[in-house]
Amino acid sequence: MCASNHLYMPRKETSLEVKRWFQDTARDLWPIAMGSLSLRKSPCIREHCGLCESGVGHSSYALYGRKGKRRFSIYVPDELAPELERAIQNGRHLQEVMMEAGRRYALALKNERSRRQQ
Repeated sequence: MCASNHLYMPRKETSLEVKRWFQDTARDLWPIAMGSLSLRKSPCIREHCGLCESGVGHSSYALYGRKGKRRFSIYVPDELAPELERAIQNGRHLQEVMMEAGRRYALALKNERSRRQQ
């Protein structure tokens, strides 16, 4: 199995080529955000609110995340939720790109070291 992986690997990249690939890929990932967007329902402060008493409640979006060791939540107006969801998806994609960049960069460094030693 390992031997077949080596047969189908692309040509050997340099660390500079990996850097250019990463920069080109990351350039298109704006807007970007980390965290999660949730639709929450909560009661309001008005007495005898019809929506609250019926059980429907008031819904609103919130962005949840972390800043250091602390958690935060930010109210997000309904009309901004789709744009923020796109930013979160871009953030998740960037994490995948970073993982791939690390793999490719490590292989490139190893190949460059082998070439120097020969």
